[in-house]
Amino acid sequence: MSSPHAELPPAHDGRDRDPVVPDDHHADRAAETFKLLTDPTRIKILWVLQQGERSVNDLAEHVGAGPTVVSQHLAKLRLAGIVTARREATYAYYSTTSQHVHDLLAEALSYAEHGTDLDEPADGTGRHEHRYTSGRGASVGGARRRS
Repeated sequence: MSSPHAELPPAHDGRDRDPVVPDDHHADRAAETFKLLTDPTRIKILWVLQQGERSVNDLAEHVGAGPTVVSQHLAKLRLAGIVTARREATYAYYSTTSQHVHDLLAEALSYAEHGTDLDEPADGTGRHEHRYTSGRGASVGGARRRS
């Protein structure tokens, strides 16, 4: 009888080398980024900002939250270096600092969208339209592409 802790046979995926493991610094930084993205309002804010610079009031209108709430989220995102602010007179305009965060959001939103696309498309093609893309230069937001 073999031990329950017996060594498993190697995977048959053609890899015969040790896996690459993130160093502690990068793993910690990635975890902090994911923590910042656990709030749906922040995800909406970042998605809108990826499409262009916006004021707090404009963001509040687009994401369906009050300006005070949006300001609090923007402060956290600014401290993390994910957004930046530009002052013009008494107004602040916010923008994202990284395409990487957008790509991460696009993948997460696409994954979420696929989880809700359980019905067969009305056109019977078996193909779904996608609202979220991660390709650089690809459409974002309400624009759709076929897969």
